[in-house]
Amino acid sequence: MQNFVIEKLGQYFVEPPTFDLAACFADSACFTPLIFVLSPGADPMASLLKLASEHGFSGEKAPQAISLGQGQGPIAEQMIDDALIQGTWVILQNCHLATSWMPTLEKICEEQVVPDRPHPMFRMWLTSYPSDTFPVAILQNGIKMTNEPPKGLRANLLRSYLNDPITNNDFYEGCNKPADWFRLLFSLCFFHANVQERRKFGPLGWNIPYEFNDSDLHISMRQIKMFLDDYEVTPFDALRYLIGECNYGGRVTDDHDRRLLNAILSMYINNSVTEQEKYSIAEGGEYYVPSCSEQEDFLNYIRSLPMLAKPDVFGLHDNADITKDQQETQNLFTNILLTLPAQSSSGAVSAEESVCNLAKTILDQLPPQFDLLAVNEKFPILYEDSMNTCLRQEVIRYNRLTEVVKSTLENLMKAVKGLVVMNGELEEVFSCLNIGKVPASWLNTSYPSLKPLGSYIADLVQRLEGFYTWVNTGLAPTVFWISGFYFTQSFLTAASQNYARKYKIPIDLLGFEFEVIKQSESEVEKPADGVLVNGLFLEGCRWSQEEDVLAESLSKVLYSKLPVLWLKPGKRTDFVKGSTYTCPIYKTSARRGTLSTTGHSTNYVMSVELKTNLPAIHWITRGVALLCQLDD
Repeated sequence: MQNFVIEKLGQYFVEPPTFDLAACFADSACFTPLIFVLSPGADPMASLLKLASEHGFSGEKAPQAISLGQGQGPIAEQMIDDALIQGTWVILQNCHLATSWMPTLEKICEEQVVPDRPHPMFRMWLTSYPSDTFPVAILQNGIKMTNEPPKGLRANLLRSYLNDPITNNDFYEGCNKPADWFRLLFSLCFFHANVQERRKFGPLGWNIPYEFNDSDLHISMRQIKMFLDDYEVTPFDALRYLIGECNYGGRVTDDHDRRLLNAILSMYINNSVTEQEKYSIAEGGEYYVPSCSEQEDFLNYIRSLPMLAKPDVFGLHDNADITKDQQETQNLFTNILLTLPAQSSSGAVSAEESVCNLAKTILDQLPPQFDLLAVNEKFPILYEDSMNTCLRQEVIRYNRLTEVVKSTLENLMKAVKGLVVMNGELEEVFSCLNIGKVPASWLNTSYPSLKPLGSYIADLVQRLEGFYTWVNTGLAPTVFWISGFYFTQSFLTAASQNYARKYKIPIDLLGFEFEVIKQSESEVEKPADGVLVNGLFLEGCRWSQEEDVLAESLSKVLYSKLPVLWLKPGKRTDFVKGSTYTCPIYKTSARRGTLSTTGHSTNYVMSVELKTNLPAIHWITRGVALLCQLDD
């Protein structure tokens, strides 16, 4: 698409223009509100304060700014009253957070911010994310602006170098160590572009898409400049801590995202940047830190970079582009499905008949519920075998889930026939079945899953059959299908508890060692200690059985199955750390979940040490993780 636009219209139409706040101000008047429509990663405050200073609004006449929220309305009203009389600027930030005060703001604009009433130099600036509660009248009468972060690594770098504070000569040329300053400044801007652009790769880039913005970049610039001026030997450890843990890291809530952020930062802020000529900051020789000093030379180098950066620039495998494109396509079709009418028909079969037939098919596939009394009798609670407790808890959870699925389907069929009232929940189930989506009422009781309806039911039936086999045979499987557990942590705890009770060791001293078994699942034997598990998928790399280490993914192969894994309990103090990568296990490919009391996402299971002959940072930037289930 981009190449088509370039061919037909020219390069100009694919390069975002530099944000020109002065031009927007020139079009305004004292009775015209100026409205910033905010977007993730963009913060207009620095540019706005600079513009105010250029127009003489500094010191006592500096703009009055307030972030709206609970109880801030009366203060904002007083600020507006003062600014109307004195002819100063007032900045009301985050209007979307003050929904109850928006009618008052609309009344103020209608009665006071009108022609001939305010001081000629008065200006009212508003910032808000898109919101249904923002007054339409203010939108219609105001000047609307948005400053979206640029798309593409090159565009992001250009924006950094064409905006304040780099365009300020006093700032740009005011460092005592100019050679080190220019290199570290470019490297920091590249880091900023990297962490923003990784968001487009979804969970491979970041578990949670953080809104890193210009304020993070600007404070980091000033800190680098300050450290270069104040210290003869640059304290890179302190710089990395401030940037990685405070400035950018202050936004990061996921433990593994924090590890990734610091890994990326270590490649851009180090002594090699200042000591090596053309220090390489990405694979290949195309991306490096230029050894120049003039701002125009840096701009020329940035403009010579490719418009579309390949995944390896971000440390990712080429397959990451496929994952990104699949996610974008999935989102597109999901939105298209939302536009379909609730009642549609296919040929001679109506939507009601189609949904009823599907409901009946699902009900026929589901096995009967577990007999809890029989399970409790067959698998009593034993001190030496905690797996019995784990099994009893699992069948209770699955009984609860199948009860919800069966009851909603049965009630839906009755509602279609007019025997019961079609309430909101049943309507939602009907709509979801019609488009092949898992209803929210099921997911509220279910284990995490991103599968479509057909795959979800097949997966649920497979899980139930696995537990039925365990219950009917009375024997725990030799190799546990770890993906089949509703609450995986209870299974892991049971494995640790069995070892702790067997060897009389406190369980809080125990951990797991990990070994990938070379034999196939049918050839392995049950170990004396620990458990064997399967059902895990590697994303971002593969396992090499020949070399017994992690290896690069094959081209166009997004996921690879991990062989049988042996979880060996033992005292953590006895473990010998080798050349390994600490690989997190997630329940779904989304990776993100609700932050639990453990500090980890509810989607997170545990971390596994996998052998590698490459530095761990290589796999960290690759976004390598193990998944319990795929999305199809």
